[in-house]
Amino acid sequence: MSELTELSYALDTFYFLICGILVMWMAAGFSMLEAGLVRSKNTAEILIKNVALFAIACTMYLLMGYYIMYSSPEGGILPNLGFLLGAENSADAVLSGGDDAPYYSMRADYFFQVVFVATAMSIVSGAVAERMKLWAFLAFAVVMTAVIYPVSGFWTWGGGWLDAAGFSDFAGSGIVHMAGAAAALAGVLILGPRKGKYGKDGSIYAIPGANLPLATLGTLILWMGWFGFNGGSELKVSDIGSANNVAQVLVNTNAAAAGGVIAALILAKLWFRKADLTMTLNGALAGLVAITAEPLAPSALSAALIGAVGGVIVVVAIVSLDKLKIDDPVGAIAVHGVVGIWGLLAVPLTNGDATFGAQLLGIAGIFAWVFIASLIVWVILKAVMGIRVSEEEEYEGVDLAECGMEAYPEFSVAKK
Repeated sequence: MSELTELSYALDTFYFLICGILVMWMAAGFSMLEAGLVRSKNTAEILIKNVALFAIACTMYLLMGYYIMYSSPEGGILPNLGFLLGAENSADAVLSGGDDAPYYSMRADYFFQVVFVATAMSIVSGAVAERMKLWAFLAFAVVMTAVIYPVSGFWTWGGGWLDAAGFSDFAGSGIVHMAGAAAALAGVLILGPRKGKYGKDGSIYAIPGANLPLATLGTLILWMGWFGFNGGSELKVSDIGSANNVAQVLVNTNAAAAGGVIAALILAKLWFRKADLTMTLNGALAGLVAITAEPLAPSALSAALIGAVGGVIVVVAIVSLDKLKIDDPVGAIAVHGVVGIWGLLAVPLTNGDATFGAQLLGIAGIFAWVFIASLIVWVILKAVMGIRVSEEEEYEGVDLAECGMEAYPEFSVAKK
């Protein structure tokens, strides 16, 4: 029996780590997506933001975020403050703990959770692109990954008051995606739109991205990484029931993404008379965000329909936010925020243990905390160091202003 327990522990730990690697690969997806949807003069800066925010998230979550999220009082609101990860599971605890014994490594749990933190922060990166100072963004990343995300994470996955109230979010439509969008929205409101995006008469001017093949690659990388995102959230694969659940989660995740693509593509054709690539790409991401709150309970067909509704919502949300002069170069607030809310509200449609009341409470609690806390941090950063580059730097591109190099330097001339 002990050999079987050891084998199960090893298998579940290995599965958790592999899923974490898949989610880490989503950092490449966000990098490529955002690099494709910004102008060429801002590409190097958006790339360095994505690499640096991942490093900051890993470090700050290691130092204090993980402790806040998982070492705080059950059912509580205020978290405990502490540092580092704590002791690893001992062999005795695994072999003699009975039904309550840990079934995967604590270090594997940290690794899987930290890539989720980085995902939430990546959502902010695209929304504030092309006009935010690099070091102001990185300073915000420190606070977001060390405190803001871990507190709402404690309320939910860490066993806090929202978990006690019955809030359900399987893999993070709200805990990760809506939280990232709330932080992004606060930043965008303080930052303001890009120059030339909106006319004085209310006109809206499109600012096309520089590299749509790169954006498409990024979307497909994210689609692939999402199998680890949702599949790993089953937490276990070493028994028949768990293995079947993982398979259902992956099938539903894929079905929802496909449904989002088809719905967004059809709506774009009907509305704009053209097959809009950027809307189609965001349709895929919307389907993925929508199913993330509950990828296990629905049938595959239901998952496709949930994703399709997300694909419709994201097109409407992107256009609506533009009319409100909320400038988001990559559509992150619509994809992760508006559709994240839909994903949470869709949970009771297929999961009989979830209630609309608990879901609404979770939406309000997470959004209010992350938005208000982020707004305060953005305001402080604006007062202390400024958060927006100058008009001249924005015109020339933040690549030169912030990085001193260009991502596409074909037209640079060497001085003799």
